[in-house]
This record gives sequence, C-alpha cells and structure tokens, in this order.
Amino acid sequence: MDIEEFANFLKNENKSTNTIKGYIADIRDYNKWFHETFSKDFTIIIRQNILEYKSYLQNIKRNNAKTINHKLSSLLKYNHYLVYKNIQKEIAIENNDKIKIQLQYASPTKVTETEVKQFLQSILESKNLRNYALMVFLAYTGLRISEALNIKMDDFDLDGKECIIRTGKGDKQRSVMLNSKVITAVKEYLKVRSNISTANGSNYLFVSRKNKKLDRTTVNRIFKKYSNSITPHQLRHFFCTNALEKGMLAHEVANQAGHSNIHTTLLYTNPDKKKLIDKMERL
Repeated sequence: MDIEEFANFLKNENKSTNTIKGYIADIRDYNKWFHETFSKDFTIIIRQNILEYKSYLQNIKRNNAKTINHKLSSLLKYNHYLVYKNIQKEIAIENNDKIKIQLQYASPTKVTETEVKQFLQSILESKNLRNYALMVFLAYTGLRISEALNIKMDDFDLDGKECIIRTGKGDKQRSVMLNSKVITAVKEYLKVRSNISTANGSNYLFVSRKNKKLDRTTVNRIFKKYSNSITPHQLRHFFCTNALEKGMLAHEVANQAGHSNIHTTLLYTNPDKKKLIDKMERL
C-alpha cells in the first residue's frame, strides 16, 4: 500500500485536496480492518474481502449507507490505481455493491434565517471586516468555502455585481451574482485590506496576517468562535433555501450554487424535518 503514490495519482486527476484526504482516510480505514483481520497489510483489492468489509461496516460499525458508499468509492478508485500500476488486472468492486439510498425528502438546511442573521451580526460587532465580508459572501452567494477562498482580486466586478468562480467543483467555471449586502461588505473590507501586510503582492481577496491567502483552518476557528451550529456548508444550505423562498427559480439557484444536478437544488424546496414532523402530527 503506497499512499504517497496514490495521492500523486489523484493529483494528476485534478482531485481537490479535500477529496484526496477523504480517499486516503478511507484506504487507511480499510487497511486497519484488513490488518486486524489478517495480521498483515493488503496489497491488492479482492472482491471477497470487499464484501466482508462492507458487511463489517453495516453490521458491526453500523455506518450509514452514505458513509459506506463513500468508502466503497474510495476503494474502487484505489482499485483503478492498482490496475494502472499493473499491480493487479481486475476491477473487484461493482457499482451495484453500493447501497441504494432513498432520496432524502426533508431539506438539508438546519439553520434558520434568524440564526444566520444573528451569526452575521455577532461577527459584524467584532469589527473584523474581512471575516464579515467572507461570511456575507458565503451566506448570500451559495459558494463553497474553497471557492470563496480562491477568489482573486480580478475575479469580481462590484459595479457589475458579478464574480467569476474559476475553481468550481469538477473544474467548472461559472459566474455568480452579487447582491447589495455582499457588495457593501466587500467594499468596507477593501478599505482596510491594504493595511494587512500580506495583502501586498497577494492576488487573493481574502488574506490573513500570516498568509497571502486565508486558509480553511483559520475560517473553521472563526465559525466555532461565533456559533455551535453554523458551518460554511450550512451557510451554503441556507443560501439555497433562502433563495428559493425569496422567489429565485430552481435553475437559477443551481447555477449560482454550482449544482451539476437540478435534483440537488430541488431538495431545498422540501420542508425541514421539524416542519415535516409538524405536518405528520396533523394526520
């Protein structure tokens, strides 16, 4: 098992850093199970082992279907890597090995508009204009956190109310619209951005005092400081629900958020779990 070479294989496929970390974590989990079972590391992917591992995840670890399917996808990718390296010839994992999941009905959004506004207000009151601009950007554009942190100074046009996302999921480029909340927050941040030493020579919009580009670790600390429930991904969920409730069409939200499948966007038209339970109680 050569994790470093596998990581390079994934990099050559233009996989993101987070995707690579996920694959590697899953491969290490499988090797841990394999070593505990057979007292050695695995070298090739054998179908019977995979089926035993799947059963272990289902019945012993009690992992949910989504987690199991992710691990199987990672192992399939490693299987392709082994074939590419001529370490083995056969693909041992089949598509129907994954567990079928009924489409989720309840909306994935778990935070209310009031909670988001309170969160943004707390950051505004901290007087950190960079943090506030970033959070407003996430809440009112639907960007992934990686997309927001990769925005460069020549990617946005505040007068034209538009921003180009050049590093979208799947290397897809798209344009997103900016509302007045985002534009105002960014303009106020730009007034003080030049006071940050690392901003000199940095092409990135969001910089830190230590680096020319704000990193996810720092962002995660900001979120944890001001909320126990709101995350970058929850702000993305909030945007999709909020946009649909305020009258945007599903395909408009899909384009803004960078959804490759309109069915992903349509999930946000469903009620949240609490509202769904309330409706069930009326029966």
